[in-house]
This record gives sequence, structure tokens and C-alpha cells, in this order.
Amino acid sequence: MFGLGTNEIILILLVALVIFGAGKLPQIGESMGKAIRNFKNAAKDEDAIDITPKKDGEKKDQQKHS
Repeated sequence: MFGLGTNEIILILLVALVIFGAGKLPQIGESMGKAIRNFKNAAKDEDAIDITPKKDGEKKDQQKHS
């Protein structure tokens, strides 16, 4: 795992525990999990945002309704 041994991983976890505290670690883990999941979904899904240019008639209709 990235060339890290058991001792290094334990040391990193202990430093994180000291810095963030025991109460924050589950929240940080949950946030990181959600971020990784969203990144994976975004990487394999098609673009969710439609960037195709609109026709001239569509632009005028939208401006009238605003």
C-alpha cells in the first residue's frame, strides 16, 4: 500500500487523531468517502452539464420569460 508499512500507517493515524480529535475522524472519513465516490461517478458518467450552444430562437424566448 504505497510502500507504507504497518508502523507508518499507525503513526499517521495517531497524528491524525491528535490533530483532529476522536470526534472529527468519523466525519472526515465520511466526507472523504463521499468525495471519492463522487469523483468516481463523475469520471465514468457522461457530462451532466449540457454545453451545446442554443439556437437564436431559444435565447430570445428565455430572455422574454426572465
